[in-house]
Amino acid sequence: MVLGGRFDFDALSESISINEAKMAEPGFWDDQQSAQKLIDETNQLKTKRDNFKTLTGELDDLKVTLELIAEDPAAGMQDEFTAKAEKLKKQLDRYQLGLLLNGKYDHNNAILEIHPGAGGTEAQDWGAMLLRMYTRWAEAHDFKVDVLDYQVGEVAGINSVSILISGENAYGYLRSEKGVHRLVRISPFDSAGRRHTSFASVDVMPELNDDVSIKINPEDLKVDVYRASGAGGQHVNKTSSAVRITHLPTGIVVASQAQRSQLQNRQTALNMLKSKLYELEEQKKAEEKAKIEGEQLDIGWGSQIRSYVFHPYSMVKDHRTNYETANVNGVMDGDLDPFINAYLQWQLSRENPD
Repeated sequence: MVLGGRFDFDALSESISINEAKMAEPGFWDDQQSAQKLIDETNQLKTKRDNFKTLTGELDDLKVTLELIAEDPAAGMQDEFTAKAEKLKKQLDRYQLGLLLNGKYDHNNAILEIHPGAGGTEAQDWGAMLLRMYTRWAEAHDFKVDVLDYQVGEVAGINSVSILISGENAYGYLRSEKGVHRLVRISPFDSAGRRHTSFASVDVMPELNDDVSIKINPEDLKVDVYRASGAGGQHVNKTSSAVRITHLPTGIVVASQAQRSQLQNRQTALNMLKSKLYELEEQKKAEEKAKIEGEQLDIGWGSQIRSYVFHPYSMVKDHRTNYETANVNGVMDGDLDPFINAYLQWQLSRENPD
């Protein structure tokens, strides 16, 4: 095993030293917003450095264990070595994924929304399956999941859901999931046992910090309040605490029912709107760049990114990277890292074709 790759440890340590020198200068706190931004950046750099040092130390320990086994194979350390090696491999895989995250907001938390397509109960059940998949993925990475808004399906599944996934690089990992997801299976809701194709769109946005300036004119907002329903705790349905905000110029709709008070839900919804407006601006920039460069890019809700086939065979395939696996159950249980890694590698190759 070799650590390093695209990771320059010396350059990272130098950047930390430069930032710490700036933080020690008189008047550092004169501009509190810039100061906090530098502190956050330095903490992220330190986390990368510490993770590198931890992995290097564990790799050295593994080498020592291997040498002891070679000297005395009868000491019974093989099981310990195997367990350590498997654990380190998972840590290395995640470390290597992190090296590919260089986007402006990749380190941020992620707001993820799921909207079933046409197809009624079948599509709504598919939406609920995707929610479980992303929740399982987040739990496996020790990320926190908060349900911001949950609209129950008429018979089963969900009508829509918005969740906040909090953890280091959550958005950087999950931005690969933005697009349309297609399911092919024998529908459990079809008494004739026929095969159905269902679609659900997944939108992923970074949770933006207060230092990101997105101007929202209060006159452009239509605010509705209603009683919360579905996932959300015992306080739901008692008061009209849930908030839905429509941004009239764009038609964007956001909603929150996760908090106990109407004021808190309003702020959460406004933060979601800010993230959506940011994504909209980024999409416009990408479209303009594609026009200038003469590229044909699939941008937006209409791009089908992945197919999940349960019948007549088992396969999950990403249509951008062509990565596929027959382990459908594993994927639905949250094993998404191979798809995320393939996407980040694919994106890197597009940005650096040489």
